[in-house]
Amino acid sequence: MTAVAATLRTAVANGLANRNSFWFQVSLMVANDITWIIFWVLFFHQVGNLRGWDAHDVIVLFSILLTTAGVALGLCANSRKIGQLSADGALDETLTLPVPPLAHLLSTRVDAANTGDLLLGPVVFLLAGNPSPERAAMFLFGVVAGSVVLIGFLVACGSLTLFVGGRGEQADLGFNAILIFASYPLDLFGGATKMLLFTAVPAAFVTGVPARLVRNFDTPEALLMVAVAALFALIGWGTFHLGLRHYSSGSIWIR
Repeated sequence: MTAVAATLRTAVANGLANRNSFWFQVSLMVANDITWIIFWVLFFHQVGNLRGWDAHDVIVLFSILLTTAGVALGLCANSRKIGQLSADGALDETLTLPVPPLAHLLSTRVDAANTGDLLLGPVVFLLAGNPSPERAAMFLFGVVAGSVVLIGFLVACGSLTLFVGGRGEQADLGFNAILIFASYPLDLFGGATKMLLFTAVPAAFVTGVPARLVRNFDTPEALLMVAVAALFALIGWGTFHLGLRHYSSGSIWIR
């Protein structure tokens, strides 16, 4: 873990090397996020309560989504790049190092733009999420568990490239699906779609369930959240390491 921590520190330092570019990308992402938040606030100002969700609940949901995405896509930017790295033969260098390969990959690259999500999410919660010690604890719990679910899901999707080849399209499809569904209040969906959000595309456990725990803590639901986070961590880790057995370098050598 010391090596992984050192790698992450180096990745952060590399991201900050060009500070003007870094903060410009962060600013663009923050502006984009604020636009979405303003849209939802105006929407709920017009409709009031929608299936038990109001403007404050959606603000909490977005603060969780932003922070979780900041962790998974900002600090662990390679979580959605496993397929591309495999197709490019970029796993070769990692596999020669005396470190856990998945942990090393997840800590070698920081995305400046998505770091803006990580910076804005807690600020939104503190300013507009009706924070209290209990709600702040549940916010932190939801972010940690949701980040594990999101990273595990993205790694599993990307690792399918190790089995079926291609350029990692599976990871892109999974990424788009889970982020789109996680951006909406959970109870807007019903039937088969809602079942999908609790299973194959676990968007419910990235934002919906954590937001409900902030609003109204429920011990069985919190325990379910822990179990699901552990499950997707195992799925991501297992799929990646099983895929490595099928991996062959995609590097192209030119004389």
